[in-house]
Amino acid sequence: MALLLPVLATTGCNQSNSAPVSPKAESSPQSRQLKVVATFLPMYWFTKAVSGDLANVEVLVPPGTEVHEYQATPKDVQALAQADVLVKNGFGLEEFIENTVKNAQNTKLKEIEASNGIKPLQEISPVVKRAEKVDNDHNHKAGNPHVWLDPVLAIKQVENIRDGLMAADPANKGAYQANAIAYIQQLQEIDRQFKQSLQRYPNCTFVTFHDAYPYLAQRYQLKQVAVVEIPEDQLSPTDIQKTIAAVKQYKVKALFGEPGVDNKLLKSLSQDLNLTLRPLDSMEIGPLDPQHYFTAMKTNLQTLESACR
Repeated sequence: MALLLPVLATTGCNQSNSAPVSPKAESSPQSRQLKVVATFLPMYWFTKAVSGDLANVEVLVPPGTEVHEYQATPKDVQALAQADVLVKNGFGLEEFIENTVKNAQNTKLKEIEASNGIKPLQEISPVVKRAEKVDNDHNHKAGNPHVWLDPVLAIKQVENIRDGLMAADPANKGAYQANAIAYIQQLQEIDRQFKQSLQRYPNCTFVTFHDAYPYLAQRYQLKQVAVVEIPEDQLSPTDIQKTIAAVKQYKVKALFGEPGVDNKLLKSLSQDLNLTLRPLDSMEIGPLDPQHYFTAMKTNLQTLESACR
């Protein structure tokens, strides 16, 4: 059974103004609060979950902004100039960050690469190889960066962040350790739910316009067919042709877009192909509450399970 999953770039968000939910952790009145900058939303969630109230955590890329295309601002440079720690995903996703760090001229800045120790997937899709070179300056040369969508790999990212924060602030090592344990337990539970629900649909195949889900697909024995590697603002005629061909080849049953995106072309395409248009979340938009990761992943699981039936 198969489904179609186009994931396109988004340019807006409804960011929550409520304070992030954090594990209970208190710093000493005499200690200076650690200043941490996370590159984009999932890195912010994981960092805030581990740091609790022990660090002042900022996010550089506004939720809902396409990370691949992001251009750093003077405010970003200033934030890094004043920060103690930078948390980034790695695998070349944050292409803007190297020059931003250089311009900040902060010799004391400690960098944490959350994907350190994770083996990257190199091909555009585990199902079909890239037939032609993608003419795009933002190719994933270091491997596919979307590891946070696999809860097991997200655990590794949380562990890397935990270790980095403990090294930067050893006085609060115990609190970082405790906070990480609590969040990892939740990640283990969402992994268990995915395994239990999706094991009934082995090799369920989906097609995507954004090569964002190979780690999740590999973890739960699904199959992803990617039409393009990097999300685009508008579908090209070639993309539409590839989509129609994929629908016919893999007998696709459903069409997925991102939450909050009103894409008339996708709606029209779904109607032409007699497919249902549903949302699936790539975690680049949402509130700053670290618990939203689990809310979004549970919704994704329900959507995938419904489509794979």
